[in-house]
Formats: sequence, structure tokens, C-alpha cells
Amino acid sequence: MGRTSNKDARDTFEDYFKRATSPMMTLLLLKEKPLYVYKLSQELEKRSNSTYKMNFLYPVLYRLQQQGYVEEYSQEVTESHRTRNYYCITESGKEYLDFMLVKYRELLKAVDTIIEGKDPVTDDEI
Repeated sequence: MGRTSNKDARDTFEDYFKRATSPMMTLLLLKEKPLYVYKLSQELEKRSNSTYKMNFLYPVLYRLQQQGYVEEYSQEVTESHRTRNYYCITESGKEYLDFMLVKYRELLKAVDTIIEGKDPVTDDEI
């Protein structure tokens, strides 16, 4: 078995984390208003102070569409009839987002408890 360098391991951790949270982040922004992919990507980057950059939004959006959480529509953006594809969250997507946020917070709390080395029942250090 080969070993991975520390940089590769760090990149992999960040990539996995983004992959796991990208549907939640996408739905969160779409809950505010419909967006097109470039604007969605810009918003993620802006709100995270350039930490949360995602280069794979199309697969995330396609998967969310297949699951019924997101809908796509085209809108003319110029007088020359140039169109842009926008994505918006569905009612089902809003329910799924609420579920994901609860689970995310539960998992985050559990990880923090483990990191802090505390017993979740007694709140004492282990």
C-alpha cells in the first residue's frame, strides 16, 4: 500500500468535506433565491471568504434535480435572446434541507464532543 503525503491527505479531507456538504450549501443558497451556476459558485466563495470553492456544482445540481429537490428553468438575459439556466429549490428540497441542517448540527456537536474529550452524558472530561 502506498502512502499519501500530508498535503494529499489534507486535500482529500477538504475535498470529501465539500463533497459531503455541497448539496446542503447549494440548497441553502437556493432557498434564498434562484441562482445560475456561476452566481452560486461566487456566493459560496464570497460568503466563505474564498475557503469554500466548488468546481463541481453541475453534478451536485443534477443529482438534486433527479431527487426532486431542485428545479431548473431558463430565462432570457439579453435583448438578443441569450438565456441563462437558473436553479430553484422545491418544497421537497426545503424539507430535505431542514433535515440535513439538523443532522449536520448533530454530527458537528458529536465530533466537537469527541475532539474536546468530554463524556456527552456527564459533560466531564474523559
